Amino acid sequence: MTLGWTDLPTPVRSAITDRCGTVAGVGYPGSGKPAHLTATLHTPDGTVFCEGAHHTSPRYRDVQHAVLVSGQLPSCAPTLHWTVAVDGWLVVGQEHIPGQHANLSPGSADLPAVVKTVTTMARQCSLAIPPLDEHWSRLSAWRRLQHAGLAGAATDHYLEWEDRAVEAVGGNYLLHTALDSRNILVDEQVRVVGWTQARRGAAWVDRAFLALNLIAAGHRPAEAEGLVGPLPSDSTTAFTVAILGISTYLEHTDPLPHRVALTDAAQAWVNSRLASPSVPEADRHCYPHRDTGFRRANPTELVSLRAHPLSVVPETNRSDAGTPSWLGATIPPLEGGIV
Repeated sequence: MTLGWTDLPTPVRSAITDRCGTVAGVGYPGSGKPAHLTATLHTPDGTVFCEGAHHTSPRYRDVQHAVLVSGQLPSCAPTLHWTVAVDGWLVVGQEHIPGQHANLSPGSADLPAVVKTVTTMARQCSLAIPPLDEHWSRLSAWRRLQHAGLAGAATDHYLEWEDRAVEAVGGNYLLHTALDSRNILVDEQVRVVGWTQARRGAAWVDRAFLALNLIAAGHRPAEAEGLVGPLPSDSTTAFTVAILGISTYLEHTDPLPHRVALTDAAQAWVNSRLASPSVPEADRHCYPHRDTGFRRANPTELVSLRAHPLSVVPETNRSDAGTPSWLGATIPPLEGGIV
């Protein structure tokens, strides 16, 4: 269950009030996560957005990650005011961002400002945060689905596209990777929150993630691409195939309400991309994800999906035979996700 202010141990609450003053009121957003505190604290000095978790919670690393990236976030991101580490708890206090969740649907008045914000927030990253290409290589979603017998009509072409995607998304720019309406707030200006999945990668990737969410909100793939600006053609096709695999994998292993729309959006984008004359005929293989019906993985298949990647991915298809040094220290390698 989601944690509330009074669920925190007294020493933790005392440390927080030492930083922000007496808490006169508490509000809770509607998107809290289990075993994780997400609250708005009203104090005499103003309002603070508070997020925290105990070190035994899988969300603890999310909070750690938010602290790690806070020093290099763009101006559209909230400012980190303070951190509290007491009795195994890590709690952060951030700037409270007013506003409504962005409307990404066709014809929305929010779209010009949202697109401008996302297309201008890419910046070089000097932090030792997880690279997106290593994360995707480690995940190898299509290979996991194939290994578990859940890849449907996927062929070796999908595995090839997945390999291309790993190469394409590599880079040294700070990426948000979760640009859905829940993380984009619109008031007098557009602000982007929820940086717990930030990665390093190619500068164009966040625009592609925004396009994915525009498609999920009702745009046609070509319209979404037109809104976010030019994307590298082959790299974007590889991105769409990889995202379809990742989203399908996460529908099995970490089902959340928004996953269905994202998987459908990824499927539509893949179909559009692979039908393009710029894609060689031999590569035009579409995975009929919804046409054949989505079947939830059974317990045995889930074990196979979550198997250590060294037992799933052939050594010749892995970009790195060893385990990246950041795994286990910053984020859980196979939980949560990038979509």
